[in-house]
Amino acid sequence: MDADGKQLGIKALPDALRIAREADLDLVEVAPMANPPVCRIMDYGRFKYDNEQRAKESRRKTANVTIKEMKYRPKIGTGDFDTKTRQVARFLGEGHKVKVTIMFRGREMSHPELGKKILDKVAEEVVNLAKVEAAPKLDGRNMIMVLAPDKRAQQAAKLAEEEAEAGVEGAEGAVDLTSAALAPEAPAAVPELVADIEPDPPTDAPLETPAATEQTPAPNGAEPVPAAPQPQET
Repeated sequence: MDADGKQLGIKALPDALRIAREADLDLVEVAPMANPPVCRIMDYGRFKYDNEQRAKESRRKTANVTIKEMKYRPKIGTGDFDTKTRQVARFLGEGHKVKVTIMFRGREMSHPELGKKILDKVAEEVVNLAKVEAAPKLDGRNMIMVLAPDKRAQQAAKLAEEEAEAGVEGAEGAVDLTSAALAPEAPAAVPELVADIEPDPPTDAPLETPAATEQTPAPNGAEPVPAAPQPQET
């Protein structure tokens, strides 16, 4: 085959080498077990470079998935449970599988339902990040469960969170518009009415004041006799 993949037919080795030299390319045997062997005319250096680049890209895209382990106790407290579960969620968010182990001691082995209850609670807490790959089961003195990342659940949870944020922003905008619509309007300015009050005409004459009258004391048993009024000055 030539560089374009066109069949050239069966050629003798000297003829095939001559054709490759004329094209300034290499003659590469690609199917040595065939009868007759299959050769191709190509740039062998470029062929090796392209293969190396494809392999490098493939290794880069391949995620280095490891299995993390988180251990719980049947009598674990609420604070420790929340801390360990957040760590499990972080591992799942990074794309790792998580092996959750419940460790039993002494008489705790007689109550495996306590460990099952904790494992179910862990799976419920990370339901938006993972799915149960291996259901809870007893393994000696331990009970184990394996969680694997769930890309679909993570995308759905992220989409729901974005929609919730958009809904909150829209509700805040609607509340602002409603408040503005219900706000009382400012009262219109009322022009002051000034009454035309005519002033009293001036008077030059002094005001008359009633003259004080004196009463003359009367004898015993008689009514008092008012005093004669005094003449007023004009």
